[in-house]
Amino acid sequence: MRKTIIAGNWKMYKTVAEGVKLSKGIADAITESLPVEVLVCPPFTSLSAVGEAIKGTSVCLGAQNLYWEREGAFTGEVSPVMIKDVGCEYVILGHSERRHIFGETNEGINRKTKAALTAGLKPIICVGETLQEREANKTLDVVRRQITESCQGLSKEEISRSVIAYEPVWAIGTGVTASPEQAQEVHQAIRQICTQIWDEATAANLTILYGGSVKPGNIKELSAAPDIDGALVGGASLKVEDFVGIIQGAAETVSSTLNS
Repeated sequence: MRKTIIAGNWKMYKTVAEGVKLSKGIADAITESLPVEVLVCPPFTSLSAVGEAIKGTSVCLGAQNLYWEREGAFTGEVSPVMIKDVGCEYVILGHSERRHIFGETNEGINRKTKAALTAGLKPIICVGETLQEREANKTLDVVRRQITESCQGLSKEEISRSVIAYEPVWAIGTGVTASPEQAQEVHQAIRQICTQIWDEATAANLTILYGGSVKPGNIKELSAAPDIDGALVGGASLKVEDFVGIIQGAAETVSSTLNS
C-alpha cells in the first residue's frame, strides 16, 4: 500500500509567529491516527520554530528548496545538511515557481535531488506542464523529460525514498483544478514512465501527489483516483480549517478504500 501524503507548501508566507500558530493549529486538529502523512513546508526562517512547535505530533517538517553543496561560499543558500539538522524529513525540489521564476533546470534539480538523498532527506520532485504545452498536446513529453532528467542516475532504492508531485502550471494559484480524470491520466502516465526507468514494482510503490488549487471541496474526488496518492497544497495550506479539511477528506477516502 502506497503512502498517502498531504503536504502544505507555505511558499513565501507567514512570519515565524504566524507559522508557529498555524502549525500548532494543524497539529491540535489532528486528534486521531489517520492513514495519511501530514507535512508542512514553511519558509527557511520558520523551519526551526515550526519544527519545535510540531515536535511530538504526527505532523512532519519539510523545506521548500536547498542547494546541492554540503557547505561553502554560497551566499544566500541553504545546504541539505542544514535542512536535515533543523529537523526536516522532506524537501520540495523543482517546483514550477523555481523552474519558471528562478530558471532552475532539470540538471540542477537532479543535483539537488541526489544531495537531498545523500543527506537522508526525502525529496518531493515536482513536474508539470504550462497551459501552452498542454494546449499543444505536449503534456506527457514535458513530464517524461522532467522526470527522466531530474531523476537521472537514481537507483531503485533512491527513487523509493522519493516522492513525485504532478503540478500542472496552469492550475497553480489560479483557482483552476485539473479534473480528476485529467490528473489521473497524467499520474498513470508518470507511473508508466517510472516503470520504464526503474521497474513495475518500484513504480507501483511510488507516491505521486497532485498539486494545483487543491481544496477541501475537491480532495475526495482527486484522492479517489487510483494513481493519486495525496496532494501538495499551496494556498489552502495557509489556513488551519482549509488544510485540516483537505487532510480529513483524503483520510476518509483512503479509509473507505482500505475497508472496501
